[in-house]
Amino acid sequence: MNTGRKCAAADAIRLLVLDVDGVLTDGRLYFGSRGEALKAFHARDGYGIRQLISSGVAVAVISGRRSAAVSARCRELGIAPVLLGVADKLAAFARLRKRAGVAARECACVGDDLPDVPLFSLVGLSFAVADAHPLARRAADRVTALPGGLGAVREVCDRLLAARARAGRGT
Repeated sequence: MNTGRKCAAADAIRLLVLDVDGVLTDGRLYFGSRGEALKAFHARDGYGIRQLISSGVAVAVISGRRSAAVSARCRELGIAPVLLGVADKLAAFARLRKRAGVAARECACVGDDLPDVPLFSLVGLSFAVADAHPLARRAADRVTALPGGLGAVREVCDRLLAARARAGRGT
């Protein structure tokens, strides 16, 4: 866990940015006989995301891979924007923040591997999933108890929701 800097208060978070593979999914890639990519998402993560959005926290996705399954799941959950096929997550994050009108310290992110680590140093609060790459776990402010795709995002949502409730924010 990164103890070299102070992280933002969880109740100050206005935007949660999620990676997909290894965070919203378990990181395994399934391919059907026609080459289509299949992904499994955890229903509890989805419920947590919906609750967080209902409380007033925006949720966005930045992922290096393109996936119709991810687009469909994000539509279903009300996640927007969904930035897929992103080579430069820092540039995408800067555009996202500008469009949303939020400061970096008002953002949290959840990641699992080295492409996510640069975001960890910019946001107010960073989370690595339990089974993240060791360097991602060390760089994050917090590490979830649960692995990616198996409830880690719900854990983060619950933590942010509890902080908002204690501060009298959200529903």
